[in-house]
Amino acid sequence: MMGRQQAGQAPLFYAFNLEDHVPANHLLRGIDQFLDLSELHQHLAPHYSHTGRPSIDPALIIRMLIVGYCFGIRSERRLCEEVHLNLAYRWFCGLGLEDAIPDHSTFSKNRHGRFRDNDTLRFVFEKVLQRCLTEKLVGGEGFATDASVIKADANRQRGVPGADVRWPEETTLTRPVREYLAALDAAEEERKPPKNISLTDPASQWTAAPGGPAFYAYSTNYLIDVDAGIIVDVEASPARRTDEVNATRAMVERVEERFDLKPKYLIGDTAYGTAEMLAWMVEEKSIEPHVPVWDKTERKDGTLSRSDFQWNAEANEYRCPNDKSLRSTGNATSADTLIYRSSVYDCVGCELKPLCCPNTTHRKIARQVNEAARDVAREITKTPRYKQSRKDRKKVEMLFAHLKRILRLDRLRLRGLLGAQDEFLLAATAQNLRRMAQWLMPKTPRPTYALPV
Repeated sequence: MMGRQQAGQAPLFYAFNLEDHVPANHLLRGIDQFLDLSELHQHLAPHYSHTGRPSIDPALIIRMLIVGYCFGIRSERRLCEEVHLNLAYRWFCGLGLEDAIPDHSTFSKNRHGRFRDNDTLRFVFEKVLQRCLTEKLVGGEGFATDASVIKADANRQRGVPGADVRWPEETTLTRPVREYLAALDAAEEERKPPKNISLTDPASQWTAAPGGPAFYAYSTNYLIDVDAGIIVDVEASPARRTDEVNATRAMVERVEERFDLKPKYLIGDTAYGTAEMLAWMVEEKSIEPHVPVWDKTERKDGTLSRSDFQWNAEANEYRCPNDKSLRSTGNATSADTLIYRSSVYDCVGCELKPLCCPNTTHRKIARQVNEAARDVAREITKTPRYKQSRKDRKKVEMLFAHLKRILRLDRLRLRGLLGAQDEFLLAATAQNLRRMAQWLMPKTPRPTYALPV
C-alpha cells in the first residue's frame, strides 16, 4: 500500500543533536581532531579591548575559513550560506541550529586588521604543522620545493607600461597600491620599473610562463617534506624566477629557525640550479642539492664542450683531451666567472683544434666562482638516490594540482602580496589538515547489505 506523509500538529518540544547527524567518516571529523585553536585567543589578546561588547569569536572565523578552503568555497558570502544550511559545517564550527552566522564583512575586517597585524594565519598554519610533527608525518630528511603560478585578481587590460605609471594622491590610493609603494620604499636596492604594471594590483607580475596570453599573477612557493607530502612552509612571491628562488631560501631558514628542521637534501627543478643557489645550499647550509644544474656551456655544434676538459682543483687548471693546461689569471669578471685560457703554441699544431676552437687561436673556458658547488650537484645526479628524488618531486606538483582542481584556487580573490600570502597560507593549512585526516583517521568500513534471495 502506498504510504502518505502525515502532516499533523508540530510538536511542542523536540530534541536534536548535531553530533548524531554528522557521519563518522566525514572529513571534518578528522580535521576537527587535528585542529587545535586553544592558543589562538592568547595569541590575539593584545589586539582586543578589555571592555565593551564581546566580538565574534576569532576561532569561529578561522574554522569557517578552513571549511571554505577545504571544500573549495571561494566566496565568503556563499560560505556563510553554506555554513547556515550544512549541518556538518555547523557542527565543525561549534554552532547550534539556532546560532546566528557571522556576516561576510566580518572576514575582511579581521583579515585586514588584527589577523594581518598579528600574523594570525601563519600562526594557525604553524600550529597545524606542529601537530604533523607530533604525529611523525614529517621525517625532516628530505625536502622538495617548487612554485606554481596563480592568476591575480587584476584585469589584463588594465595595465600600463611600468615607466609610464603615475599614481594619484596618497588619500585616494587603494590598499594594494599603498602596500606596493611601501614595499618599494623599504627595499634595499632600487629595482627598474616592470615592463607592464597593473593599476589595481601593482605587486603582481605580468607573465606568460604557463604558455598562452600573458596575465598578472603571483607564485605560491611550497616547501614540503617528501615522506608524507606535508607542507612545511609556504611563501607568496611575484611570478619571477629570482623571487621564487629567494622564497625557497627564506622558507628553509624559517623552518630551521622555528622548528629546528634542516633537510639533508633539497629537491628542486632547474630554476633552483643557479650557481648562487647551489653555493648557498652546499657551502652555507650543508644541504645536498638534488637539483639539475643550470648550465648553458654545453656546445651543440659538435665541438668540444667544457665537460670534455678535466678539472684539476689542486693545480687550479683545466686539462684538455691532449693533456695541455688551461690557466686563469685569477681575476673574476663582472659575471663572477674566471676565464681559463690555453697557450696559443699548444693549440697551433693540435689535431683536435678543428673540434676545439676552430674560429679562434686558442681555447677559453669560463668557470663560475661557485663552480665547486655546481660540480657537487653534477655528481649527485649520477647517484641512485637522485633518481628517486626525481620521483619525489612529483609530490609537490600533485599538491599544486590538488590546490587548483579540488580547492579551486586557480585565481586569487584578494589583492596585493599580503592578500596572496593570506590565501596561500589558508590553502596550505587546509591541505595539511586534509592529509592528516586521510592518513591518520581510522577507515570506517562501508555498510554491507544482504541481497534478497
